[in-house]
Amino acid sequence: MKKLILVIFILIYPNFSFSEISEINYEKYFYIGKMKSYHDKFTLYFKTREKAVLARGQNSNYITDYPQDLYIYDHSTKKELPLISYEWFPKKAKRFSSNYKYPVFPEDFAYYLLNDNNTLILVSAFKNYNQNLIFDIKNKELKVQKSRGKLDFIISTYAQSCGHKSLKNNFECEIYKPLISKNLLNSIE
Repeated sequence: MKKLILVIFILIYPNFSFSEISEINYEKYFYIGKMKSYHDKFTLYFKTREKAVLARGQNSNYITDYPQDLYIYDHSTKKELPLISYEWFPKKAKRFSSNYKYPVFPEDFAYYLLNDNNTLILVSAFKNYNQNLIFDIKNKELKVQKSRGKLDFIISTYAQSCGHKSLKNNFECEIYKPLISKNLLNSIE
């Protein structure tokens, strides 16, 4: 976790100053708050909740004033639905990690949308939650990513998938920028 923050800092360091860093510089490395699917049929975005959330922390309890849920907007039906929310995510994610006893929230993760437009890889970007999770958008199912063979994660803001799609294709690498919440961005600064 600390390595991820360090790499993010190193990538941003040339533009770093003690004044506020502009969001434009972060957009090179992240989708901030909103990401379109590869086939443009839906958009994933963070939506702020009206109520604060009281959560247990490592040193003391804390209040998250403007927590955010991950929503999906379907372009064909013009409907928005909560995809990953505070109602169920902290309990479900806590079951996957026996080593981490504090709550994790939707905005604590960087979301990588894979080319199938259905699979989200969730990488902990803020807390010491040492599990990568997989979320199936169609089935709305959260699981632990057990094998690391399908995607080769680099400790940076990008994820990379390299290989041959078929025997006729050349070796190709695809780079995935993660979707992150503005709240996560503010907590890193």
